[in-house]
Amino acid sequence: MKVSSVIREFRFNGLVLPDPNPQETPEGVRDSYVGAYPELATAVVEGPEFKDNKMIYHFRRSVGVKG
Repeated sequence: MKVSSVIREFRFNGLVLPDPNPQETPEGVRDSYVGAYPELATAVVEGPEFKDNKMIYHFRRSVGVKG
């Protein structure tokens, strides 16, 4: 049996964002990137999708209606 670690990867708008803190929740990671990407403030977290020893999360911008 081979044991390997799984790496989390976060994707947003075509960018791959590194995991700043593996102990943080995906929502916490999103919040830590809000300073650099303000549109993440209302983004939803989708995933994880497992691929090649990675857990891939996607940050998707919420689509809203201004009223």
